[in-house]
Amino acid sequence: MRIHSALVFGTVVLSLGACTSSRHLPPYEPPLARTGFQNVRTTAYTHTESDHEQYGNRTALGGILRAAPPPVVPRAIPVAQEQIFRGPDSGYQQIAYVRRQPFLRPKFVEPVYGSAAADWSRWPAGTIFRIVSTGQLYRVEDYGWALAGRNTIDLYMATPNDMNGWGTRQELIQIVQWGDPAESLRHLAPHTRYRHIKRMVLELEGHEHAAAALD
Repeated sequence: MRIHSALVFGTVVLSLGACTSSRHLPPYEPPLARTGFQNVRTTAYTHTESDHEQYGNRTALGGILRAAPPPVVPRAIPVAQEQIFRGPDSGYQQIAYVRRQPFLRPKFVEPVYGSAAADWSRWPAGTIFRIVSTGQLYRVEDYGWALAGRNTIDLYMATPNDMNGWGTRQELIQIVQWGDPAESLRHLAPHTRYRHIKRMVLELEGHEHAAAALD
């Protein structure tokens, strides 16, 4: 998945308009329910793709794109993708660790998040989520033309091999912390001359029918 970030340190990338003015927006999908666990289509991108090179390794919020740490042994995996976690009888299977670890006194470790891109009207900027199957944490820091009005999250990968290895996957995610829709709207509202941004703004303002009609 290729990302077209329009903000770099709060500055609009004007060349974006030229590459998007003649393109149609992707087909609109009704938003997913805003729940703690969601079954989401995931794709992957990297900063060395030809249509991302002009933006370098920066996010739409002006930070540095970061890949998530390697997967960890998850505590549980879903028996079926459509199941949503509801407690001890949810149908989840426990996974045992391969080897015993000595008891260590727990200490605080600053979590490391991978960067992710999404429609900010569905997952506002700053939303933190965990991929249940891998245990990896991601934070929404980017957005893209192909993501506007779609229930897809694009995960940043450090290399093309990692990106291609991920491909497209339907994943159960756990929302750890929702981002702020008002803050997302503040970032996006001045740039509605770009249609993908206008679609996100319309939805953030509660005009879903207008967002869906935009092409």
